[in-house]
Amino acid sequence: MFPRLLPALMAGLFVGLAAGQAHAGLFDDEEARLRINEMRNEFNGRVSKLESGARAQLELADQIELLKTEIARLRGENEVLSNDLANAIKRQKDFYVDLDNRLRKLEPHADAAAAAPQPATAAPAAAPAAAVAPPVTAADPAAESRDYEAALTQLRGGKYKEAATGFIGFIRRHPGSSFQPSAHFWAASSLYQLKDNAAAAEYYAKVANQWPDDNRAPDALLGLASAQQAQGDAKAATRSLERLAAKYPSSSAAQIARQRLKK
Repeated sequence: MFPRLLPALMAGLFVGLAAGQAHAGLFDDEEARLRINEMRNEFNGRVSKLESGARAQLELADQIELLKTEIARLRGENEVLSNDLANAIKRQKDFYVDLDNRLRKLEPHADAAAAAPQPATAAPAAAPAAAVAPPVTAADPAAESRDYEAALTQLRGGKYKEAATGFIGFIRRHPGSSFQPSAHFWAASSLYQLKDNAAAAEYYAKVANQWPDDNRAPDALLGLASAQQAQGDAKAATRSLERLAAKYPSSSAAQIARQRLKK
């Protein structure tokens, strides 16, 4: 009987072993799939990090380029401003040098006018009592020279506010004086130094318009152009320079005007 059961036992044992191996194989495949999924997730995570890092680097590169462009623009503006400042300083220096030279040339004339003897005036004839005329203030050349020289001294000392007050006062007190063109010119120059460009332009223009044959008329037009430019009216300044160059072509002021018009 045992020999007959042996084949059946062997068959059962074989089936059991096969089932165990199949189960082990299924277990190994599931574990492999889990591991593959873990690796895939890990790989995807690393790729995402790399992509995020790459995007951040690109954004940083863009920002750097923008900063470079902005720096280049600021450098350009700085160069322009530096050049404008240098030109302004040069014009200011030239103005002071020219002003000093003109003041030195003017000194002998002012001294001579102050020292010139004044002609004696005859006593007026007595008028009838019924025809008494209102008093008339006679011109006082000595007072003119004194007031003019006092304002000029303030200007030489760089006291532009006091000089402007002195010249404007002279203009009002001595309306018929031969110093009127010069007083207007130096009043304008003092006001220009005080940066009262509107008032300076008014006095410069009066010299150029009211006394066009005076030797200060060309310089008055040049000063007028400077005051207009300082007010931001470039077109008016250009017109004044063109007028100067056309009306007084051989003057030193016209040479400066032509140089400015070329810029």
